[in-house]
Amino acid sequence: MLNRHILLIEDEINIAKFVELELKHENFLVTVSHEGREGAELALENDYDLLLIDVMLPNLNGLEICRRVRGKKETPIILITARDAIIDRVSGLEAGADDYVVKPFAIEELLARIRAILRRVERSQEAIDELTINHFSIDQKAHQVFYKDKEILLTKTEYDLLVYFMENNNIVLTRDVILEKVWGYEAEVETNVVDVYIRHLRKKLPAEIASLIETVRGVGYVIRT
Repeated sequence: MLNRHILLIEDEINIAKFVELELKHENFLVTVSHEGREGAELALENDYDLLLIDVMLPNLNGLEICRRVRGKKETPIILITARDAIIDRVSGLEAGADDYVVKPFAIEELLARIRAILRRVERSQEAIDELTINHFSIDQKAHQVFYKDKEILLTKTEYDLLVYFMENNNIVLTRDVILEKVWGYEAEVETNVVDVYIRHLRKKLPAEIASLIETVRGVGYVIRT
């Protein structure tokens, strides 16, 4: 994980400096922006391994930056928010974020979440197999999903979630297990995060495939193939 490059967009100078120093201490390269519009330009014009974005920013808020990046890139995104309400977390996830942390946060928690996401990226980069169901296929080497030769665009987390389901087809998976295996840590977040991503995934998949993802009431989900 040496020399991974992180873009930090945070307008609170003291927090930005503290996080920057901690990341550099962990051998990350760090670029810092203190306002939204500049941060969005950096995120879109350069290649980073991960984006760390505060939600409340001058000129352009973090949710809008997230949406703009997601429209063009799959760079992993962690949002930093001062709001702990479920609706605020869901808004961030729906904007395309892979994870979020709530202020005030322990730097150990932030580092754990960064490492977890980067491990997921590494695992998916190493995958070479193709997963298929009828006319539906996942090229794990290219990180692409196809249905009848037409590509389906997914976010990084949606893609990882789908791959995990496909690799564990016909096995009922609890929300806690999904959080641990897909998000990469024993999550302290509410399990409704999984429900949000399942809902988005079903909307993006063709009806024939989306219908295979079944909700097991009170337990979790299963993909029947």
